[in-house]
Amino acid sequence: MKKRLVSGITATGKLTIGNFLGSIKPSISLQNEYENFIFVADLHALTLPINSQELAENRKSIFAFYLACGFDPEKTVLFFQSEISEHSELYWLLQSATTIGELSRMTQFKDKARLKQENNTEKVPTGLLTYPILMTADILLYNPNFVTVGADQLQHLELTRKIAQRFNKIYKTNFNIPRAIISDSSQKIMSLTNPEHKMSKSSKSKNSTIFLSDTPEEAYKKIQKAQTDSENKIYFSKEKPGVSNLLNIFMGFTGKNKEESLLFFENKSYQFLKKTVGKIVANFLENLQEKYKENLVLVEIFAKKGAKKAKKIASSNLQKIKEKMGL
Repeated sequence: MKKRLVSGITATGKLTIGNFLGSIKPSISLQNEYENFIFVADLHALTLPINSQELAENRKSIFAFYLACGFDPEKTVLFFQSEISEHSELYWLLQSATTIGELSRMTQFKDKARLKQENNTEKVPTGLLTYPILMTADILLYNPNFVTVGADQLQHLELTRKIAQRFNKIYKTNFNIPRAIISDSSQKIMSLTNPEHKMSKSSKSKNSTIFLSDTPEEAYKKIQKAQTDSENKIYFSKEKPGVSNLLNIFMGFTGKNKEESLLFFENKSYQFLKKTVGKIVANFLENLQEKYKENLVLVEIFAKKGAKKAKKIASSNLQKIKEKMGL
């Protein structure tokens, strides 16, 4: 029996090359080996205020990009999170074994809450505190062995593992304790203009992020403007975050390891590095966007098929959990 993998991307903002390299690509590479459950996390998008039309467009776009990037609906179960009501029901049940202290210690909550009127709790949405429980429900509902996550989500996955162990102890459930799968070459793709920070879908700087919807020309220009340093020597170092980031992008798209990449750029200039990475990304986007346009009209068809498969597993697993809890 195949081991199972779960992953999802929140439907806020447009997908970036960081989403592709950190989450989508690793999952695609495993769809022949594992039983993949890949969803669009549209319920998570409600954590912070979002326009309804924007959300509708985002969720459809992400699904179409899933198809364009290479997910095969015959091998991978693709679906919208909100169409499987069991996610929300399990979310409520899991709160019974979670504390406010655990949730308030989440780094992302502390970072985002700080942006909201200096921790004035009247301005902090409840979902910002509790969404790691929904993430836990998203995972445990399918009882996977592995989860594809970005490096910034490892703390949330650790909470998932703790809740699973807690339920197994209290209610004698049989949750697997899921392990993380992170791309070695692109654990975290950083901002092009401020490589000390993650490349973000919500960045206000137009040159910091490369979106999958950017034209190849736009992406190429952004990389030519990417921050480096004055040394003009190409190697990995914490002291060279901009250069290291470009090398990570190069490795992510080419599949080369660190040694191969450094050998490729040996005695080369930053100009050569930027032109090489720019061309690779531009060519990728050109091919991807052609497939994206073709797949937009197929979203509803494959979403219904995927939801039917996901619903069957989710409903069965939730019923077993409820019985264990005495419901």
